[in-house]
Amino acid sequence: MTVNIEVQKNPNENTTSLIRRFTKRMQGSGILPRLREIRYHKRIKSKQTQKKRKLIRLKRKETYEELLKLGKIAERPTGR
Repeated sequence: MTVNIEVQKNPNENTTSLIRRFTKRMQGSGILPRLREIRYHKRIKSKQTQKKRKLIRLKRKETYEELLKLGKIAERPTGR
């Protein structure tokens, strides 16, 4: 659903007030909030995808802890 907003310049109107009028009409139409919602909305991942990621994370952590225990890798420094 697209809405075209058109603003005509009145004979005795300066450019600043024309831009102000256009901005007000844009805000009133609700186009910007809708566009921002579409642009920045993150998709919710499915339960199956979340489960797969969690299992991968747990496996990676388990491998790291095992290598750390065997002394094959040095412990990561914590903090700054």
